[in-house]
Amino acid sequence: MILQSLVRHYDALAENGRVSPPGWSIAKVSFALQIAPDGGLINIIPLKVPSKNKTGKKEVPQPMRVPEQIKKASSIAANFLCDSSSYMLGIDGKGKPERTKKCFEASKKLHHEILGGVNSEAAKSVLNFFDSWQPSEAEKNPVLAPFLDEIKEGGNIIFKTEDGSNVHNDNDVKEAWEEHCRKKSEDSVVMRCLVTGRKAPVARLHPSIKGIKGAQPSGASLVSYNAQAFESYGHEQADKTGQGLNAPVSETAAFKYGAALNYMVADRDHVQHIADTTVLYWSEDAEPAYQDIFSADVFGSNEKITQADLDSIMKQIAGGGSTIAFNEKTLNAENDFFVLGLAPNASRLSVRFFLQSEFGTMLRNLNAHNRRLKIVQPMGENHELPLWNLLNETADQKSKDKKPPAPMAASTLMAILKGTDYPQSLFESIMLRIRAEHDIKWRKAAIIKACFLKNKEVTVPKEVLKVELNEKSNYVPYVLGRLFATLEMVQKTANPGIKSTIRNKYFTSASATPAVIFPMLISLSQHHQRKLSEGSKVYYDKIISDLEGRIHETLPARLSLQEQGAFYLGYYHEKQALFTSGKKDDVKVKEEK
Repeated sequence: MILQSLVRHYDALAENGRVSPPGWSIAKVSFALQIAPDGGLINIIPLKVPSKNKTGKKEVPQPMRVPEQIKKASSIAANFLCDSSSYMLGIDGKGKPERTKKCFEASKKLHHEILGGVNSEAAKSVLNFFDSWQPSEAEKNPVLAPFLDEIKEGGNIIFKTEDGSNVHNDNDVKEAWEEHCRKKSEDSVVMRCLVTGRKAPVARLHPSIKGIKGAQPSGASLVSYNAQAFESYGHEQADKTGQGLNAPVSETAAFKYGAALNYMVADRDHVQHIADTTVLYWSEDAEPAYQDIFSADVFGSNEKITQADLDSIMKQIAGGGSTIAFNEKTLNAENDFFVLGLAPNASRLSVRFFLQSEFGTMLRNLNAHNRRLKIVQPMGENHELPLWNLLNETADQKSKDKKPPAPMAASTLMAILKGTDYPQSLFESIMLRIRAEHDIKWRKAAIIKACFLKNKEVTVPKEVLKVELNEKSNYVPYVLGRLFATLEMVQKTANPGIKSTIRNKYFTSASATPAVIFPMLISLSQHHQRKLSEGSKVYYDKIISDLEGRIHETLPARLSLQEQGAFYLGYYHEKQALFTSGKKDDVKVKEEK
């Protein structure tokens, strides 16, 4: 299913000319060797371009369409017309001269094999270069000398002719390369492809996917085998030639899904990261507008789309509408949309999740999720809670590793998009952070509320799951949370500028064992109230009396995890109400955010 979707995506991208045809790929190129017809080195042309990313690098290699590069391991394997200095010049900074010499000879052999019968001047220039170039004399070459150190650092190199044209764009050279690719396919084993269902030459090695966060810089495979435990009977790979037969995917299909993945990973506007997972997403027809909307709605990371745009889109699909008018385009809400999560696993990739659904359905589920998160915020604030911000609330932002747990992050995204219950681990992680921090801010309160509203096993009454304070609720854990917030405010009012309150010492224990803690807090509060002005004393006494009157039973010895969540919501709601209440007489407390 995943590979089939990616192959279709490649075909849609190819129709718009956004991906390379079979036999070609995008590679990052640093330099060009400009050569004369006799193979002499005329010039070194730097091809690096200004960096668009905030990496500290001013220039980076230029992406360029070149002959498809093979997957390299530790063995010597040359690429055609685009390779490192080891293969193109026989020099590098790795300190292994014998291996570097073999690399150059392998490249020379490959180019003679492909271009030996080609009569174009470009092809002959390349062959003359390989025949005349002496790697042992390279460092003395006056043309190469100014760039020697930088070239040795690494990076791909291509050839240019005397007139400045790229050799790999020469028509005769292109034809020779494509003929070489066809001959390679003829030598491959023919089997029925698991992706297309047709008999075709099977790919022995699957393409490398480059740019996945945490994976090897040289690329990682989505499909590969490296141990007998993963082999099928009759497809043993003792000679390393049969491993592709364990999952027969045609060379064409393998190229297509690899090209589609590499294209999406390189598209920085439409790739996201949660924990250790790289998230890719695309529409059936490869229209970028769908990706723009998804980026903005889920991750809040697309500057092209405002909140007003999202609100307009949601209104259009709220009633089940099948079209979306956006940026002078008409999008189909019933168009299939795909979300794929890939995580690094040594030299391979693990699929964290894969979801296919109608675009409109995903947006409606997202909208429902955002409604569940709505909660009163500190005065003057009205923020959305994108996924990355939500997940950050589950991790200690003061620790070295600020990432949320990867399985929980993936499960949360899938739950949001599918409209299913949030993972229990999300609620538990938030509760752990509240206990550790001895406080609850609006983001954590919003997440607790959303979990309570959505998850079926929750027994907390809906009356406490409001956007703002519900003064009429008699649910004891909620009332106790309100009471704790009031007692804390009394302490702050009685002791202006106090740095440590009852929250710092008793917040967690009061929510877990109220019967033990609250009698002590009430007694302490009476001492604090003696320091208040008459107006404040009357005001707070009225609130405390009302809350105590709503507790018609003995204080519970213990509160369950869900009841503690209700306690925290009551505390948060009451805290915001106290800050914004217009009934406070001479109580002037600066709002905490």
